[in-house]
Amino acid sequence: MRLKFKFCKLVFVLLLAPGVQAATCTYQTWDWDSVQRKAVNIRKVSKPKSELTREELGDVPGCSVCEEDQVELRLPQLAPFKVCKSYESKVRRAIESALNEGFPISNVVGYRVGKTKGPLSPTGQRTQFSNHSFGVAIDINSEKNGLYDHCIQFGPHCKLIRGGDYRPGAPGSIEKSSSVYRAMKDEGLKWGGEIQGKQKDFMHFSPTGM
Repeated sequence: MRLKFKFCKLVFVLLLAPGVQAATCTYQTWDWDSVQRKAVNIRKVSKPKSELTREELGDVPGCSVCEEDQVELRLPQLAPFKVCKSYESKVRRAIESALNEGFPISNVVGYRVGKTKGPLSPTGQRTQFSNHSFGVAIDINSEKNGLYDHCIQFGPHCKLIRGGDYRPGAPGSIEKSSSVYRAMKDEGLKWGGEIQGKQKDFMHFSPTGM
């Protein structure tokens, strides 16, 4: 009886101890409104990880929308940014390699939760999380590598919708000949500048390029 009491007491203590409670997931998200062309429905989410939906878990094991699955990367001369913990070494190696080869990097954006892709809702809002939402995508030098629409092949007809003008050959602009392109490709990340379809995202790297 005494042994049983001690066992129950131990279980109770463990359940209350920090770090051993049911894992919690927290994140802030929003929906892109294609009509108003701005973020709407900005909200903070906090829930047990056991209650995450398939959509919130994403396609890469261990890389959900949760802040708890992310880690902050600090590299010389760059503002800190976050990526999924299991992608940290890949991104670090690629950026350090590019910098060592002289490719100028002024800014990097990683983890950023938001519904910016997928079909539109009846009110014109995007309905799916981007790869940034899971910490498996990064944007590099956005002011020199814009996101374009109506752009099957890059040219004057392409419509800039985010970031700065893309000028191949300018310092910091990403091309297939760039060291940062090669370094990211070596780590298994694809470039948004060569994805198929109407959009070209020259700042962007992710497992799918989208």
